[in-house]
Amino acid sequence: MRLGIIGLPNSGKTTIFNALTGQNIETTIYPNPIGEEPHIGMIKVPDKRIDRLSAIFKPKKTIYADVRCVDITGFSKGISGSHQKTSVFNQIWDVDAIIHVVRAFDEPEVAHPDRDIDPVRDASTLELELIFNDLELIEKRLERIAEATKKGLGKNLDAEKKLLTRCNAHLEDERPLRNLQFSEDELKLIRPMQFASLKPELVVLNVSEKDIKGGKTEEAINRLREYFKGKDALVFSLCGKIEMELSQMPQDEAVLFLSDLGIEEPAMNMVIKEAYELLGLISFFTVGEDEVRAWTIGNGINAVKAAGKIHSDIERGFIRAEVIGYEDFMNVGGMVKAKEKGMLRLEGKDYIVKDGDIINFRFNV
Repeated sequence: MRLGIIGLPNSGKTTIFNALTGQNIETTIYPNPIGEEPHIGMIKVPDKRIDRLSAIFKPKKTIYADVRCVDITGFSKGISGSHQKTSVFNQIWDVDAIIHVVRAFDEPEVAHPDRDIDPVRDASTLELELIFNDLELIEKRLERIAEATKKGLGKNLDAEKKLLTRCNAHLEDERPLRNLQFSEDELKLIRPMQFASLKPELVVLNVSEKDIKGGKTEEAINRLREYFKGKDALVFSLCGKIEMELSQMPQDEAVLFLSDLGIEEPAMNMVIKEAYELLGLISFFTVGEDEVRAWTIGNGINAVKAAGKIHSDIERGFIRAEVIGYEDFMNVGGMVKAKEKGMLRLEGKDYIVKDGDIINFRFNV
Protein backbone atom coordinates (compact mmCIF):
# COMPACT_ATOMS: atom_id res chain seq x y z
CA MET A 1 0.00 0.00 0.00
CA ARG A 2 1.21 3.51 -0.84
CA LEU A 3 -0.06 6.62 0.93
CA GLY A 4 0.53 10.05 -0.60
CA ILE A 5 0.59 13.21 1.53
CA ILE A 6 -0.66 16.46 -0.01
CA GLY A 7 -1.23 19.88 1.46
CA LEU A 8 -0.81 23.56 0.79
CA PRO A 9 2.64 25.06 1.51
CA ASN A 10 3.33 25.38 5.26
CA SER A 11 0.45 23.08 6.21
CA GLY A 12 2.86 20.71 7.96
CA LYS A 13 2.73 17.81 5.51
CA THR A 14 6.46 17.05 5.79
CA THR A 15 6.08 17.11 9.59
CA ILE A 16 3.27 14.55 9.21
CA PHE A 17 5.51 12.53 6.88
CA ASN A 18 8.26 12.52 9.52
CA ALA A 19 5.75 11.49 12.18
CA LEU A 20 4.53 8.56 10.10
CA THR A 21 7.92 7.29 8.96
CA GLY A 22 10.17 8.25 11.89
CA GLN A 23 12.41 10.20 9.52
CA ASN A 24 13.78 13.66 10.21
CA ILE A 25 13.45 15.43 6.87
CA GLU A 26 14.10 19.15 7.27
CA THR A 27 10.92 21.22 7.44
CA THR A 28 11.18 24.72 6.04
CA ILE A 29 8.90 27.73 5.64
CA TYR A 30 9.54 27.70 1.89
CA PRO A 31 7.48 25.52 -0.48
CA ASN A 32 9.25 22.69 -2.28
CA PRO A 33 9.61 23.47 -6.00
CA ILE A 34 7.53 21.57 -8.55
CA GLY A 35 9.47 18.65 -9.98
CA GLU A 36 11.58 18.04 -6.86
CA GLU A 37 11.93 14.38 -5.97
CA PRO A 38 9.35 13.37 -3.35
CA HIS A 39 10.36 12.13 0.09
CA ILE A 40 9.64 8.41 0.44
CA GLY A 41 9.60 6.34 3.62
CA MET A 42 8.17 3.19 5.16
CA ILE A 43 5.59 3.09 7.92
CA LYS A 44 5.49 0.16 10.32
CA VAL A 45 1.82 -0.56 10.91
CA PRO A 46 1.21 -0.57 14.69
CA ASP A 47 -0.59 -3.70 15.87
CA LYS A 48 -0.85 -4.71 19.52
CA ARG A 49 -1.68 -8.25 18.40
CA ILE A 50 1.83 -8.61 16.95
CA ASP A 51 3.32 -7.32 20.21
CA ARG A 52 1.39 -9.93 22.23
CA LEU A 53 2.22 -12.78 19.85
CA SER A 54 5.91 -11.83 20.01
CA ALA A 55 5.79 -11.87 23.80
CA ILE A 56 4.43 -15.44 23.61
CA PHE A 57 6.70 -16.91 20.91
CA LYS A 58 9.82 -14.81 21.65
CA PRO A 59 10.94 -15.02 18.01
CA LYS A 60 14.32 -14.01 16.57
CA LYS A 61 12.50 -11.45 14.43
CA THR A 62 9.23 -9.52 14.76
CA ILE A 63 8.04 -8.01 11.49
CA TYR A 64 5.15 -5.59 11.30
CA ALA A 65 3.17 -4.95 8.15
CA ASP A 66 4.49 -1.89 6.35
CA VAL A 67 3.16 0.89 4.16
CA ARG A 68 5.08 3.08 1.72
CA CYS A 69 4.53 6.79 2.30
CA VAL A 70 5.22 9.58 -0.22
CA ASP A 71 5.50 13.27 0.66
CA ILE A 72 4.18 14.73 -2.61
CA THR A 73 6.05 17.91 -3.43
CA GLY A 74 4.92 21.06 -5.24
CA PHE A 75 1.19 20.73 -4.58
CA SER A 76 -0.29 24.20 -4.27
CA LYS A 77 -3.11 26.48 -5.34
CA GLY A 78 -3.30 26.67 -9.14
CA ILE A 79 -1.25 23.53 -9.74
CA SER A 80 -3.95 21.99 -11.98
CA GLY A 81 -3.46 24.83 -14.46
CA SER A 82 0.34 24.76 -14.33
CA HIS A 83 2.49 23.53 -17.22
CA GLN A 84 4.52 21.59 -14.62
CA LYS A 85 1.57 19.74 -13.10
CA THR A 86 2.31 16.39 -14.74
CA SER A 87 5.01 15.34 -12.28
CA VAL A 88 2.80 16.23 -9.30
CA PHE A 89 -0.30 14.40 -10.51
CA ASN A 90 1.80 11.40 -11.57
CA GLN A 91 2.86 11.13 -7.92
CA ILE A 92 -0.80 11.15 -6.88
CA TRP A 93 -1.71 8.48 -9.40
CA ASP A 94 1.01 6.18 -8.01
CA VAL A 95 -0.55 6.07 -4.52
CA ASP A 96 -3.51 4.06 -3.23
CA ALA A 97 -4.90 6.77 -0.95
CA ILE A 98 -4.30 10.42 -0.13
CA ILE A 99 -3.59 12.00 3.25
CA HIS A 100 -4.72 15.60 2.85
CA VAL A 101 -3.08 17.81 5.50
CA VAL A 102 -5.07 20.95 6.38
CA ARG A 103 -3.49 23.64 8.52
CA ALA A 104 -5.19 24.83 11.70
CA PHE A 105 -2.13 25.90 13.74
CA ASP A 106 -1.33 29.60 13.96
CA GLU A 107 2.39 30.37 14.10
CA PRO A 108 3.38 33.89 12.97
CA GLU A 109 6.86 32.74 11.92
CA VAL A 110 5.35 30.16 9.54
CA ALA A 111 3.56 32.28 6.95
CA HIS A 112 0.33 31.04 5.38
CA PRO A 113 0.09 31.44 1.56
CA ASP A 114 -3.27 33.24 2.03
CA ARG A 115 -2.09 35.08 5.17
CA ASP A 116 -4.82 33.87 7.54
CA ILE A 117 -5.88 30.44 8.84
CA ASP A 118 -9.07 29.00 7.33
CA PRO A 119 -9.17 25.17 7.22
CA VAL A 120 -12.33 24.88 5.10
CA ARG A 121 -11.03 27.36 2.52
CA ASP A 122 -7.72 25.51 2.29
CA ALA A 123 -9.33 22.09 2.07
CA SER A 124 -11.64 23.36 -0.66
CA THR A 125 -8.67 24.81 -2.56
CA LEU A 126 -6.93 21.44 -2.86
CA GLU A 127 -10.14 19.51 -3.51
CA LEU A 128 -10.86 21.83 -6.43
CA GLU A 129 -7.36 21.31 -7.83
CA LEU A 130 -8.04 17.56 -7.96
CA ILE A 131 -11.42 18.18 -9.60
CA PHE A 132 -10.07 20.71 -12.15
CA ASN A 133 -7.36 18.26 -13.16
CA ASP A 134 -9.93 15.52 -13.76
CA LEU A 135 -12.22 17.84 -15.71
CA GLU A 136 -9.36 18.66 -18.05
CA LEU A 137 -8.58 14.97 -18.56
CA ILE A 138 -12.22 14.29 -19.43
CA GLU A 139 -12.43 17.24 -21.80
CA LYS A 140 -9.38 16.05 -23.74
CA ARG A 141 -10.62 12.47 -23.88
CA LEU A 142 -14.09 13.48 -25.09
CA GLU A 143 -12.46 15.55 -27.82
CA ARG A 144 -10.53 12.48 -29.00
CA ILE A 145 -13.69 10.37 -28.93
CA ALA A 146 -15.49 13.03 -31.03
CA GLU A 147 -12.65 13.04 -33.57
CA ALA A 148 -12.69 9.24 -33.75
CA THR A 149 -16.47 9.26 -34.24
CA LYS A 150 -16.18 11.70 -37.16
CA LYS A 151 -13.75 9.28 -38.80
CA GLY A 152 -16.14 6.38 -38.26
CA LEU A 153 -13.94 4.83 -35.58
CA GLY A 154 -16.15 5.50 -32.55
CA LYS A 155 -18.47 2.47 -32.62
CA ASN A 156 -16.90 0.90 -29.53
CA LEU A 157 -16.57 4.18 -27.63
CA ASP A 158 -20.23 4.85 -26.80
CA ALA A 159 -20.05 3.30 -23.32
CA GLU A 160 -16.91 5.27 -22.47
CA LYS A 161 -18.43 8.52 -23.79
CA LYS A 162 -21.59 8.00 -21.72
CA LEU A 163 -19.55 7.25 -18.60
CA LEU A 164 -17.24 10.24 -19.03
CA THR A 165 -20.21 12.53 -19.60
CA ARG A 166 -21.67 11.35 -16.28
CA CYS A 167 -18.30 11.92 -14.57
CA ASN A 168 -18.03 15.36 -16.11
CA ALA A 169 -21.44 16.43 -14.76
CA HIS A 170 -20.48 15.16 -11.30
CA LEU A 171 -17.19 17.07 -11.31
CA GLU A 172 -18.82 20.25 -12.56
CA ASP A 173 -20.90 20.18 -9.37
CA GLU A 174 -17.52 20.35 -7.55
CA ARG A 175 -17.87 16.80 -6.27
CA PRO A 176 -14.95 14.32 -6.43
CA LEU A 177 -15.23 11.07 -8.35
CA ARG A 178 -14.51 8.98 -5.25
CA ASN A 179 -18.12 9.36 -4.10
CA LEU A 180 -19.63 8.43 -7.47
CA GLN A 181 -20.69 4.78 -7.73
CA PHE A 182 -19.04 2.70 -10.48
CA SER A 183 -19.47 -0.88 -11.62
CA GLU A 184 -16.38 -3.08 -12.12
CA ASP A 185 -16.68 -2.64 -15.89
CA GLU A 186 -16.88 1.13 -15.51
CA LEU A 187 -13.80 1.18 -13.30
CA LYS A 188 -11.89 -0.73 -15.97
CA LEU A 189 -12.91 1.90 -18.51
CA ILE A 190 -11.79 4.90 -16.46
CA ARG A 191 -8.71 3.40 -14.74
CA PRO A 192 -6.33 4.46 -17.57
CA MET A 193 -7.51 8.07 -17.15
CA GLN A 194 -5.62 8.44 -13.85
CA PHE A 195 -8.26 10.54 -12.12
CA ALA A 196 -6.91 12.23 -8.97
CA SER A 197 -10.28 12.81 -7.29
CA LEU A 198 -11.02 9.08 -7.46
CA LYS A 199 -8.43 8.34 -4.77
CA PRO A 200 -9.69 7.52 -1.25
CA GLU A 201 -8.88 10.41 1.07
CA LEU A 202 -8.04 10.96 4.73
CA VAL A 203 -8.21 14.59 5.85
CA VAL A 204 -5.89 15.48 8.74
CA LEU A 205 -6.45 18.78 10.55
CA ASN A 206 -3.01 19.79 11.80
CA VAL A 207 -3.54 21.70 15.05
CA SER A 208 -1.21 23.39 17.53
CA GLU A 209 -0.30 21.72 20.82
CA LYS A 210 -2.48 24.08 22.87
CA ASP A 211 -5.53 23.30 20.73
CA ILE A 212 -5.41 19.47 20.73
CA LYS A 213 -8.53 19.13 22.85
CA GLY A 214 -9.91 22.65 22.68
CA GLY A 215 -13.19 24.02 21.41
CA LYS A 216 -11.37 25.70 18.52
CA THR A 217 -10.34 22.32 17.14
CA GLU A 218 -13.79 20.82 17.65
CA GLU A 219 -15.34 23.71 15.74
CA ALA A 220 -12.84 23.35 12.87
CA ILE A 221 -13.42 19.59 12.68
CA ASN A 222 -17.18 20.07 12.54
CA ARG A 223 -16.84 22.63 9.74
CA LEU A 224 -14.53 20.34 7.77
CA ARG A 225 -16.83 17.36 8.20
CA GLU A 226 -19.72 19.47 6.97
CA TYR A 227 -17.70 20.49 3.91
CA PHE A 228 -16.69 16.89 3.17
CA LYS A 229 -20.19 15.55 3.78
CA GLY A 230 -21.08 13.47 0.73
CA LYS A 231 -17.49 13.58 -0.52
CA ASP A 232 -16.44 10.28 1.10
CA ALA A 233 -13.43 11.58 3.04
CA LEU A 234 -12.57 10.74 6.66
CA VAL A 235 -11.70 13.79 8.81
CA PHE A 236 -9.82 13.89 12.10
CA SER A 237 -7.30 16.07 13.95
CA LEU A 238 -3.81 15.75 15.40
CA CYS A 239 -0.80 17.87 16.27
CA GLY A 240 1.88 17.09 13.70
CA LYS A 241 4.64 18.66 15.78
CA ILE A 242 3.90 16.44 18.78
CA GLU A 243 3.46 13.36 16.60
CA MET A 244 6.87 13.94 14.98
CA GLU A 245 8.51 14.28 18.40
CA LEU A 246 6.86 11.08 19.55
CA SER A 247 8.03 9.14 16.50
CA GLN A 248 11.65 9.99 17.30
CA MET A 249 11.53 9.15 21.02
CA PRO A 250 12.49 5.84 22.62
CA GLN A 251 9.36 3.81 23.37
CA ASP A 252 9.46 4.29 27.15
CA GLU A 253 9.86 8.07 26.82
CA ALA A 254 7.03 8.24 24.29
CA VAL A 255 4.70 6.42 26.69
CA LEU A 256 5.48 8.89 29.48
CA PHE A 257 5.06 11.84 27.14
CA LEU A 258 1.65 10.59 26.01
CA SER A 259 0.63 10.03 29.62
CA ASP A 260 1.54 13.62 30.51
CA LEU A 261 -0.66 14.82 27.64
CA GLY A 262 -3.53 12.56 28.69
CA ILE A 263 -3.41 10.66 25.38
CA GLU A 264 -3.61 6.85 25.14
CA GLU A 265 -1.70 6.36 21.88
CA PRO A 266 -0.16 8.44 19.07
CA ALA A 267 -2.74 9.86 16.69
CA MET A 268 -0.61 8.52 13.84
CA ASN A 269 -1.77 5.03 14.81
CA MET A 270 -5.30 6.14 14.01
CA VAL A 271 -4.19 7.54 10.62
CA ILE A 272 -2.78 4.16 9.62
CA LYS A 273 -5.76 2.20 10.96
CA GLU A 274 -8.17 4.46 9.10
CA ALA A 275 -6.13 4.08 5.90
CA TYR A 276 -6.39 0.29 6.25
CA GLU A 277 -10.12 0.46 6.71
CA LEU A 278 -10.55 2.95 3.87
CA LEU A 279 -8.74 0.64 1.45
CA GLY A 280 -10.40 -2.54 2.71
CA LEU A 281 -7.18 -4.10 4.04
CA ILE A 282 -6.72 -6.70 6.78
CA SER A 283 -3.79 -8.50 8.41
CA PHE A 284 -3.11 -12.18 8.99
CA PHE A 285 -0.20 -13.56 11.01
CA THR A 286 2.45 -16.24 10.73
CA VAL A 287 4.10 -17.25 14.00
CA GLY A 288 7.01 -19.33 15.22
CA GLU A 289 10.35 -19.27 17.02
CA ASP A 290 12.13 -17.73 14.04
CA GLU A 291 9.61 -15.07 13.16
CA VAL A 292 6.29 -13.49 14.09
CA ARG A 293 5.01 -11.50 11.14
CA ALA A 294 1.97 -9.56 9.94
CA TRP A 295 0.91 -9.78 6.30
CA THR A 296 -1.40 -7.29 4.60
CA ILE A 297 -4.05 -8.45 2.13
CA GLY A 298 -7.34 -7.17 0.77
CA ASN A 299 -10.50 -8.09 2.61
CA GLY A 300 -12.16 -11.05 0.85
CA ILE A 301 -8.91 -12.72 -0.32
CA ASN A 302 -8.92 -16.52 -0.19
CA ALA A 303 -6.33 -18.74 1.47
CA VAL A 304 -4.38 -19.67 -1.65
CA LYS A 305 -3.97 -16.02 -2.68
CA ALA A 306 -2.92 -15.15 0.88
CA ALA A 307 -0.29 -17.91 0.64
CA GLY A 308 1.05 -16.21 -2.49
CA LYS A 309 1.59 -13.06 -0.45
CA ILE A 310 4.29 -14.99 1.43
CA HIS A 311 5.81 -16.79 -1.57
CA SER A 312 4.66 -17.88 -5.02
CA ASP A 313 5.89 -21.44 -4.28
CA ILE A 314 3.47 -21.69 -1.34
CA GLU A 315 0.60 -20.56 -3.55
CA ARG A 316 1.55 -22.98 -6.33
CA GLY A 317 1.96 -25.97 -4.02
CA PHE A 318 -0.88 -25.10 -1.61
CA ILE A 319 -2.40 -28.12 0.19
CA ARG A 320 -4.17 -26.82 3.27
CA ALA A 321 -4.10 -23.90 5.69
CA GLU A 322 -4.00 -24.48 9.45
CA VAL A 323 -6.00 -21.57 10.88
CA ILE A 324 -6.95 -20.18 14.25
CA GLY A 325 -8.34 -16.71 14.93
CA TYR A 326 -6.24 -14.40 17.09
CA GLU A 327 -8.89 -14.06 19.81
CA ASP A 328 -9.42 -17.84 19.97
CA PHE A 329 -5.66 -18.34 20.22
CA MET A 330 -5.32 -15.87 23.08
CA ASN A 331 -8.36 -17.29 24.90
CA VAL A 332 -7.12 -20.88 24.71
CA GLY A 333 -3.64 -19.95 25.88
CA GLY A 334 -1.28 -21.09 23.12
CA MET A 335 -0.82 -23.30 20.08
CA VAL A 336 -0.33 -26.56 22.00
CA LYS A 337 -3.62 -26.16 23.85
CA ALA A 338 -5.32 -25.06 20.65
CA LYS A 339 -4.29 -28.34 18.98
CA GLU A 340 -5.33 -30.36 22.04
CA LYS A 341 -8.79 -28.79 21.97
CA GLY A 342 -9.16 -29.16 18.21
CA MET A 343 -9.37 -25.42 17.68
CA LEU A 344 -6.77 -25.37 14.91
CA ARG A 345 -8.86 -25.76 11.74
CA LEU A 346 -7.81 -27.13 8.36
CA GLU A 347 -9.09 -24.92 5.55
CA GLY A 348 -8.92 -25.29 1.78
CA LYS A 349 -8.06 -22.93 -1.08
CA ASP A 350 -11.39 -21.14 -1.08
CA TYR A 351 -11.37 -20.22 2.60
CA ILE A 352 -11.74 -16.43 2.96
CA VAL A 353 -9.03 -15.17 5.30
CA LYS A 354 -10.28 -13.05 8.19
CA ASP A 355 -8.53 -10.20 9.95
CA GLY A 356 -6.39 -11.60 12.75
CA ASP A 357 -6.17 -15.17 11.45
CA ILE A 358 -3.02 -17.00 12.51
CA ILE A 359 -2.13 -19.29 9.60
CA ASN A 360 0.35 -22.05 8.89
CA PHE A 361 0.31 -23.04 5.21
CA ARG A 362 0.91 -26.64 4.19
CA PHE A 363 2.33 -26.91 0.71
CA ASN A 364 4.33 -29.16 -1.57
CA VAL A 365 6.35 -28.04 -4.58
